[in-house]
Amino acid sequence: MLRLFVLGFALLTASLSAALADDALDALFDEVQRHAHQSDPFAATSAGVYDYNDRIPSVTAADKERRTGDVAAFLERLEAIDRGGLSDADRINADLLHFILGQEAALAEFRAYRMPFRADSGFHNRINHVVSATPFRSEKDFTDYLKRLKALPDFIEQNIENMREGLAVGFTQPKEIIPLIIPSFNAMAAGNAEAHSLYAPFNDMPAVISECRQRSLKRQGRAVLENDVIPAFAALATFMQEEYLPNARETLGISETPDGEAYYAALVRYFTTLDDATPDEIHEIGLKEVARIRKEMAAVIEEAGFDGIFEEFLEFLRTDRQFYAETPQELLERAAWISKDIDGRLPAYFGKLPRQPYSVEPVPEDIAPNYTTARYVGAPLDSDRGGEFWVNTYKIEIRPIYQLVAMALHEAVPGHHLQIALSKEIKNVPEFRKGYYPHAYGEGWGLYAEKLGVEMGVYQTPYDDFGRLTWEMWRACRLVIDTGIHAKGWTRQQAVDYLASNTALSLHNVGTEVDRYIAWPGQALAYKMGELTIWELRAKAEAELGEDFDIRAFHDAVLAQGGLPLEMLADQIDRYIAATKAEE
Repeated sequence: MLRLFVLGFALLTASLSAALADDALDALFDEVQRHAHQSDPFAATSAGVYDYNDRIPSVTAADKERRTGDVAAFLERLEAIDRGGLSDADRINADLLHFILGQEAALAEFRAYRMPFRADSGFHNRINHVVSATPFRSEKDFTDYLKRLKALPDFIEQNIENMREGLAVGFTQPKEIIPLIIPSFNAMAAGNAEAHSLYAPFNDMPAVISECRQRSLKRQGRAVLENDVIPAFAALATFMQEEYLPNARETLGISETPDGEAYYAALVRYFTTLDDATPDEIHEIGLKEVARIRKEMAAVIEEAGFDGIFEEFLEFLRTDRQFYAETPQELLERAAWISKDIDGRLPAYFGKLPRQPYSVEPVPEDIAPNYTTARYVGAPLDSDRGGEFWVNTYKIEIRPIYQLVAMALHEAVPGHHLQIALSKEIKNVPEFRKGYYPHAYGEGWGLYAEKLGVEMGVYQTPYDDFGRLTWEMWRACRLVIDTGIHAKGWTRQQAVDYLASNTALSLHNVGTEVDRYIAWPGQALAYKMGELTIWELRAKAEAELGEDFDIRAFHDAVLAQGGLPLEMLADQIDRYIAATKAEE
């Protein structure tokens, strides 16, 4: 009897301990999520949390330091929780939160907020993406937006002060690429109020708002843009031209900035989600992948019946008009047709598909000249729009049609839209996990989706297939170029020559892409490192499961938990393999 009592007491104690751990973990999840939304109201809006739509982020050095302290405190609380009694689901939640907080803490010491823009985007045009994710359904939505616009000059001024701090110590974007970026700053300062991109919500106001109130809100919108916002953007454009550009650093790689080698090493770990990844190892992986893909390209050139060497085939693809649309609309329509064709093939490869739709849209004109070829822009599940597959229609004479298939597979389905939309539908997980996007997982999945298109039968000509290979080569070259620039002292021209000689990208796109890698160190490594990992996991599943391997079940397993670091993804695939074997 005593033994039963002791056993019962032990079980009760363990149960209470587990319950306390669950409660502590749930409370921490909620607090971390609330902290993230309060710290970055723009991100909250984009995530479908509209409680902060009347606010802007505060990016002062003092606020950044305070948030760094908050993250350290969250980490300490998380590590103090006894995980022994947690469910498998909560262990995943806790492990993922630990990874997120740890990465944030590791990068915070480098104070990257002093360099708040990249080659194709930054703090100055981030508001445009936020506006596109904002619902404008009631008068309150517009009054909140007016408050946000009124506060926007403070946000701009805070970023200017942060950039001045960066200038003082040489932590800036390289002078060599800034002239190509400045037009995006000028675009935000151009035109009158009604022609400005930030006035767009006032052009289509809902009928639930009376005409009298609509006129008043429009009048207020024009006034705040004319008197506050556009002048603030004009002052920013002047700062960029007259102060930032002349005093920016002459060097190219991030390792040339103060503490730059350590910063780049941290960025490599962050973007690959691999603790043991090093620039030298990644550089070598890139060289091997480039060599392998060149052999596959040669086979496709032979299949196409082209009589000439590799370089001549690239020139043929870049210059022959049969490979280019006549109008921007033709390019968009072709991309839309390809996307719908892929949509119809998905059920054979996926057991679960997202509810949210997506559309095909042009890249906005104000950022298109120095913007990448294509991009996916998501939306909250309760947004007035679906996801958007952006196609760059600027200078259509450099946008080859033969790359559209790989582009649609990567950016729309089964790439980013399918993966991101599904992640927002995950049930019974903390909010911070919905839509979470570790780059190696998300971009690796997008690149995996491009090659999956071969199995799906989407590539219909050798030129389409070469377009796929040139996109894969593009990502392999990124491993070589990114590490070359930021760890090995490469020049911009070296990077341009390497990318141009190995891919069929137009020379304009080559330059745009290289500038992106220069301005965004480490991010370009995510694609290939993630894709290679997913293929390795698939090969493992196929080998261990044999005839029981189901491609739909494998893909569902990869996507089921949303975005994960690659090592956590590997653990999930091991669980899927074990569960499948247990069903035999």
